[in-house]
Amino acid sequence: MKHDLATVWGVGYLPWAPGTWGSLAALGPGFMLIWIGGNWLLIPGIIAVTIAGVWASQWYAEEFQKDDAGEIVIDEVAGQWVALLPASLAITDILIAFIFFRAADIFKPWPVNWADQRIPGGFGVMADDLIAGVYAAVGLFALKQVFQLAGLE
Repeated sequence: MKHDLATVWGVGYLPWAPGTWGSLAALGPGFMLIWIGGNWLLIPGIIAVTIAGVWASQWYAEEFQKDDAGEIVIDEVAGQWVALLPASLAITDILIAFIFFRAADIFKPWPVNWADQRIPGGFGVMADDLIAGVYAAVGLFALKQVFQLAGLE
């Protein structure tokens, strides 16, 4: 169970860029949460995935002697869902949230890089992606505001 959670049922073992696969795997369930209960339903989802992710990531790190193994992608799910908070059901919103999150997760601007390097254990695995998700959410929100002000929405 912990292994499945940490790797999102094996998604983390897909070749080439497991973080991207983890983020892609998060989009369908994230879209469903928005569709069922609006963006507010993402918040308890993020909390639940974060708690489960801290637990599973800590176990994985201890079990396999790897601090932040690439195959752990539950953190991408939580971070991607944070990025989806300002999204609508429009595919463009979902796509932009995905691109902004991947960019923030890959390039790790401060404090994403700080969290990645300084916070230990399962919480550390999750923290940098949650912060990257905040960057992506702010970027998506700002872009939507610009489009709205320009009358392009």
